[in-house]
Amino acid sequence: MKKTIALTHPRLKPARLVDSIKHDIKKYLNRERRKTLPAGMDYWTFDCRFGATEAAAEKIFTSEINAHIDAAVAQELPSFYVEILARACNHQPRVAADEAEEG
Repeated sequence: MKKTIALTHPRLKPARLVDSIKHDIKKYLNRERRKTLPAGMDYWTFDCRFGATEAAAEKIFTSEINAHIDAAVAQELPSFYVEILARACNHQPRVAADEAEEG
């Protein structure tokens, strides 16, 4: 998902529009997580970018998307850019606590 989203609408109130935007992003994330994983992969992760424009977009974590949307509303931006790209990954094995102390 690479999208520039307007924060103004002729008929919707800003609070309802923001709720709708957050809901659409949540639906997209859940839809991507339901897709079949490629062979040998464990889970889906997301590479996210957010900014006032595509050129100014910075890398963020998925859990920070809603906070960045709220910040864009507080700054009264007319629109913002969000990019969410799904990527299949493998979990990294954990290092046991005893091994970490020795090494």
